[in-house]
Amino acid sequence: MLEITSLQLDALLLAWAYPIARVLGLIATAPVFASAAMPRQIRLAAGLVIGVAVAAVLPPPPTIQPGTWFGMAVFVQQILIGIGMGLGLRMVMSAVDIAGDIIGLQMGLSFATFFDPNSSGQTAVLAEFLGLLSSLTFLALNGHLLMIDVLVRSFEFVPIGDATINGSAWLILTRIGSVAFASGLLISLPIVAALLITNVSLAVLTRAAPQLNLFAVGFPITSTVGMLIILVSLNAFAPVLQSIYDQGFEIIGYFLRAVPPR
Repeated sequence: MLEITSLQLDALLLAWAYPIARVLGLIATAPVFASAAMPRQIRLAAGLVIGVAVAAVLPPPPTIQPGTWFGMAVFVQQILIGIGMGLGLRMVMSAVDIAGDIIGLQMGLSFATFFDPNSSGQTAVLAEFLGLLSSLTFLALNGHLLMIDVLVRSFEFVPIGDATINGSAWLILTRIGSVAFASGLLISLPIVAALLITNVSLAVLTRAAPQLNLFAVGFPITSTVGMLIILVSLNAFAPVLQSIYDQGFEIIGYFLRAVPPR
C-alpha cells in the first residue's frame, strides 16, 4: 500500500504548487492568455502544463511548511507576483486601445462601437481592430514565448519564499498608466495631425462656399482620409508595437527588481 507522509506531501506542494501559482497568476492577466476568446479550461490547462514544465527546471526550493500561515502567505505572494508581471505587460499594450479611441474620435467613428468580451463593455470598432492587430503582432514576434522566458527568469530574481512585495513594486505598475497614455498619443499623433489639416481645409472650404453642408461632406472625407492614412502607416505599425512590447518587458524587470529580499 502506498503511503505518503506529511513531509513528502509538503515537499510535493512546495516543488509544484508554488511555481504553478505564479504561472497561473501570469496566465490570468497576461495579454493573449487572458483574452476572453480563450476558454477558461484552455487557460487552466495551459497554466498547469507551463507550471509543471517550469517547476521541473527550478532548483530545490527552501524549506517551507505549506500548512502554516507563512506558507499560505508565500503561496499568495506567488500569485501576486504573477499577476503583477501580467498586468505590467497588459497595461503597456493598452496604449494601442487608447490610440484607437483617439483616432476613432477624430475620424467621427466614436459612435461605431462593438461589444468587447475582454472589457465586458462597448469598445470603439477602430480600437478593437488595432487591438486585434496588436495581439496578432505579439504572437508573430513570439511575444508569448518571451513572456514564458521572463517567467522562468523571474524565479532567479525573486526566488520562492525569499522575497516580500512592498509598495514600491506596485507603485511601478501604477506609473505605467502615464506611459500607456503617452505611447497611445504618440501612435495616434500622425493620423490626428492629418485629420486636423483635413478639418481645417474643410472649414476653409465651407467658409468659401457656405452652401455646402459640412456634416454631409466632412464625415465621408475625414473617414476616408483616416482610413487611407491607417492603410499607408500599417508598414510602420509593427516596429512601433515591438518598441511597446520592449517597454513592457522592461517594466516587468523593474517590477521584479523592486521586490526586496526577505
